[in-house]
Amino acid sequence: MTWRDTTWLERARRVRLLVLDVDGVMTDGRLHLTEDGEEHKIFHSRDGHGIKLIQELGVDVAIITGRASPAVSRRAKGLGIQHVVLGATDKGQAIEELAQLVSLELDQIAAMGDDVLDLPMLNRVGLSATVSDAPMVIRSRVDWISPVPGGYGAVRAFIDTLIDARDQWGDVLARYR
Repeated sequence: MTWRDTTWLERARRVRLLVLDVDGVMTDGRLHLTEDGEEHKIFHSRDGHGIKLIQELGVDVAIITGRASPAVSRRAKGLGIQHVVLGATDKGQAIEELAQLVSLELDQIAAMGDDVLDLPMLNRVGLSATVSDAPMVIRSRVDWISPVPGGYGAVRAFIDTLIDARDQWGDVLARYR
């Protein structure tokens, strides 16, 4: 299914919340651990800018991740992401609880994940996406696949596609004239 599919466009226009996984989506999925056990994550600045753009257009952003990491909390705070679920073992339940919390229907939510832990979340939302380097079992079950791998601007690519589908580039570009 491509983004030019009418059904896809209608679903993209309904999105009011974008939910992101972290490892493998916002990062490249590798875990950097120091000898002291401290974890380091590398985030792409274009993903962060894309998150700010979509927020300015009225789409909220949330994080649901299976790991608990201070780096994720710091990144979310810096991006103004208020809803962050760390250590989620059941992402399907987590997204349903989040939908209730923010008073949205699941079909008003888009989600991006990259592995089987994300399927319960991806299967429930109105629009699902993954990264180009996700396993085939995930790529075959989502609505949209990023042209780039996780951690290298995949989130921004999805956000750009949502902005395009919602015909909001004029609103974005007006700020940069």
